[in-house]
Amino acid sequence: MLLLRRRELCVCELMFVLEMEQSRVSHHMRVLRDAGIAEDVREGRWIIYRVPEEARPLLEGLFTGALRERIEASGEAAEDGRRLEACVKEDLRGRVCEARAHEEGR
Repeated sequence: MLLLRRRELCVCELMFVLEMEQSRVSHHMRVLRDAGIAEDVREGRWIIYRVPEEARPLLEGLFTGALRERIEASGEAAEDGRRLEACVKEDLRGRVCEARAHEEGR
C-alpha cells in the first residue's frame, strides 16, 4: 500500500519491487481490491493498480504515528522505495511488460 500511495503500478512493477511471483502479487492485490483500498484499471495491455480516491483519507490516517514509525524503522519501506525508483528509471513497464505481451501474442 505504501508503494501504491506513491504511484500506480502494474503487476510487473510490483513483482520487481517486492521480489514476488506474479500469482502471489495478484492474490495480494485481489485481497486489497476486495477490501476497497486498491483498484485495478486496464490501460492498453496492462492492468494498473492504484489507490482509489475515496480510500486515500483512510490510508493517510492508517499510516501515521506509531505505525509509520515502525514501518520506517524496519528499513523495508526504504528498500522498496529504492527498488521502485530503479523500476521507474529502467522503464520496467515499457520494457519488460511490453516484451511479455509481445511473447504472449497480445
